[in-house]
Amino acid sequence: MPIRFRTIALMLLIAVAPLLGGCAAVVVGGAALGAHDRRGMSGYVDDKRIYLGAYDSINKDKELALKNSVIIVVYDGVMLLVGEVRTEELKQRAEKLVSGFEGTRKIVNDLEIAEPEGFWSRRTDNALTARVKTGLLDLTSLPGFDPTRVNVTTAHRVVYLMGKVTPEEDEAVTTIARDTDGVEKVVKVFEYIEAEPKPAAEAK
Repeated sequence: MPIRFRTIALMLLIAVAPLLGGCAAVVVGGAALGAHDRRGMSGYVDDKRIYLGAYDSINKDKELALKNSVIIVVYDGVMLLVGEVRTEELKQRAEKLVSGFEGTRKIVNDLEIAEPEGFWSRRTDNALTARVKTGLLDLTSLPGFDPTRVNVTTAHRVVYLMGKVTPEEDEAVTTIARDTDGVEKVVKVFEYIEAEPKPAAEAK
């Protein structure tokens, strides 16, 4: 979807957000805000705003946009940069271009200095992302675990995990990602929270 249309969609979401309090999920830009998203509506909207602004800044740099591959992921104010750029200068330039957006708490610049990967390599990475997500759906060791709380991104067979999780969730999710066939490395970009107290009936 072109940037201008995604921006319009985001503006519409912000406009109607107060009317959507009873909805189970809101969808914009291909992503869904589930009822269990720990960011909340305002955090989700802030992430989308940062994401669209960052991509707009990258797209205005024709060398970065057309001759390199920069992938941006934003979760709870943490921005992850992955992909390939041809020089160290371009890597630093990309980070500088996406810096300064209100609400950004941290930038993790893991761009690789290399020639942009081709279609088949990207397809392999996308397949790994799908496999990890499928594995999370089968996670039964944590009752009530919602896999949509974890963002999964893959680049160069390296899986990046983002989200607000408990230490117990971190351990279970990381194990599934590491045990997924084809994954060479797992990088955790988690924010840690305390486990939610169990209802009195479950605690006994």
